[in-house]
Amino acid sequence: MHRSPITVIATTIALVTGTALAAVAPTPPPAASAPDAASAPDAASAASTDATSITTRAAARPPIISKSIPFSTKRKREMAAYARRHYGIDSYRLRRPRVIVEHYTVNDSVQATFNTFAPDVADVELHELPGVCAHFVIAKNGQIFQFVSLSIMCRHTVGLNHTAIGIEHVGRSDEDVLGNARQLAASLRLTSWLRCRYEIGTKNVIGHSESLSSPYHRERVARLRTQTHGDMTRASMRVYRGKLAACS
Repeated sequence: MHRSPITVIATTIALVTGTALAAVAPTPPPAASAPDAASAPDAASAASTDATSITTRAAARPPIISKSIPFSTKRKREMAAYARRHYGIDSYRLRRPRVIVEHYTVNDSVQATFNTFAPDVADVELHELPGVCAHFVIAKNGQIFQFVSLSIMCRHTVGLNHTAIGIEHVGRSDEDVLGNARQLAASLRLTSWLRCRYEIGTKNVIGHSESLSSPYHRERVARLRTQTHGDMTRASMRVYRGKLAACS
């Protein structure tokens, strides 16, 4: 993420909050939220998409529980300032996403993840505002929570925040995600729905560790042009993308 990913946050959060992340029981699910109001891609962007890797039928929207983190006017201004510095974009809006980035949280609950993302504090790795976040988090039991509107940029992956949707999975390794049948099935359903909705090719569904290889990677700050993290490796994502193609 840029985000300093949760991989970094989980090991250093005590420096910011004075306490370590603790496992918290998953929040009981409220009624599923209404679909996000982000606009569909325009015809020009759709025409440029790799048609051979796009699902030919619409994927069904999975049940999604709304659990929004605070995203105040101040945080939006900070996101716009971040986008100017890093991408030359004078907006906090996420328009026409072209990439979906998969992450894992390095903690044990949705609530611990929420508690990390909700405060608008400078991240512990790069010391920038706004605070890090991702659009979705998937619980171990397969429940899908939406933290941020799909119309807003999140800091989850350096070089891709301007064009990427971030999905977190509660767990501590690639194996935790790939080995949990309920969580993986929910992840595939969510990702299939998102990539059909925004016409994102399977090859642009990537793990955080693959961020530098994305053709959409873009970073104006020289010291960050090779910055990435190790969650969801290429080998793991080959397995994930294989399942994604099969289920679409």
